Amino acid sequence: NREYYSEISGAYENFKQWLALLQIRNREVTSEEVVCEFIGRIQEVNSYVNGLVDERFEIAVEEARKVDKLIQSGELDEVELKDKFPLLGVPFTIKDSFCVSGLRHTAGSYYRKDMIAVEDAEVVKSLKSVGAIPIGVTNVPELCMWWESHNTVYGRSRNPYDTRHITGGSSGGEAAVQGAAGSAAFGIGSDIAGSIRVPSLFCGIFGHKPTSGIISCRGQQPDVKGRLIELLTTGPMARHAKDLRLIFDVLIGESVHKMNKIPEKAQLRILFMEDDGGSPLASPVDPEMKDALRKAVQHLEQTYGVKAQVSPCNRLRRGLNLILVKANFSKLYHSLEIWVQAVSGAGGVPFCEELLLQKGKINPFWELVTFCFRLSPHTLPAIMLGIIEKMAYIGNQLPRHKLLIEMGYSLAKEIQDVLKDDAVLLYPSFPSPAPRHYVSLFRPADFSYCAVFNVLGVPVTQVPLGLGSKGLPLGVQVVGGMHSDHITISVAEELERAFGGWVQPSI
Repeated sequence: NREYYSEISGAYENFKQWLALLQIRNREVTSEEVVCEFIGRIQEVNSYVNGLVDERFEIAVEEARKVDKLIQSGELDEVELKDKFPLLGVPFTIKDSFCVSGLRHTAGSYYRKDMIAVEDAEVVKSLKSVGAIPIGVTNVPELCMWWESHNTVYGRSRNPYDTRHITGGSSGGEAAVQGAAGSAAFGIGSDIAGSIRVPSLFCGIFGHKPTSGIISCRGQQPDVKGRLIELLTTGPMARHAKDLRLIFDVLIGESVHKMNKIPEKAQLRILFMEDDGGSPLASPVDPEMKDALRKAVQHLEQTYGVKAQVSPCNRLRRGLNLILVKANFSKLYHSLEIWVQAVSGAGGVPFCEELLLQKGKINPFWELVTFCFRLSPHTLPAIMLGIIEKMAYIGNQLPRHKLLIEMGYSLAKEIQDVLKDDAVLLYPSFPSPAPRHYVSLFRPADFSYCAVFNVLGVPVTQVPLGLGSKGLPLGVQVVGGMHSDHITISVAEELERAFGGWVQPSI
């Protein structure tokens, strides 16, 4: 089979989904050729990045052949094919937290290692219904609750730009195969604390965390309840910004009418912040990350012929042209605390119970002892999160818990009042490019640069901005007001034109 996939494949490393869709519908290429190309590429790179963990290659090829027969039959013309099947014949991968019928569904948990999904998650059903073809599932941390993708079922995913570095989490396997041009046309991730955006940054691709509640998260593990439903989002990951918009619009379906219109360039407002104000809980923002953000701001200045203004966010001055403003959302200083208290008070299933599939609960302190003797089926981050959960429960009884919950709601209103439906905020995605393996254990709070926006519910697009001095991707978050997803993605498209977007790694 490996030889067959390699023999039939062409050259799709720089694959643009929107272009291939036209080619498939125009019969310039076949769906089988596209699917086989990516299967062949995955087989080439997966031993390096350990991103794909289960596959349905043969079934996918058969489904691609059926697509080709439909196109060749002439039953539907090109317009009808586009309207009815906007992703016809295009392959995709998806993180292992989602159900894909017939594939293992572990969510990185040792106790789920033999579980096979008997049905598709809602997002998989939606994509299949418009012609997309799933070819496999990708690696995650244990129960998707860490920012390095490692578990005791499949092991550790590795960064395609330097395998000594991490891919991020929890959609880290997805980002790894996308970044290595070893995934399909696009991928699907989920995001409760930066789980799409952190891996997308580290692996040099585009990722989008949608407005909360706009895309179904049903069919995932762990199954979220309470306010966690608001914090968790499902979204697209791709090597090209234009593909994000296409996938996103398919996923939201009829909710597209809820999206804010993209304002004229003369009316778009751009705000930026270089850090969270210097919280001691997170690492300082690396100078290269700040420099990349500044260059993005400078490009917007040059492109639209305006001078960046330095002004607090509550005293914006509007001109005739695009406005660039250095913002001052001071509550972002408390990003980690806001996220931790929102999650701990969300009413979900306790993490210590999830670790035992809700058939009891682990004692994280005892589990730490067994881990030291290599007798635990759990990863160290999962055990430590269990201990933190115990501590957070105690914190929930303190007055500061209520104060931070209220602060989260206040910050959400403040940002929405400023961004409205005609502005975006450029903000660091993370304090640094992808760190080396295990470093996350010593910098556990760095994900807070992404996580706070899950509490706020706003859409965020992660944008790659080239490679740094160590050959690792740099990037920035583009944050919008509620239902401004099309606006943040359009800014991502502009930055892709300026900075080149995804850079193919050497593997």
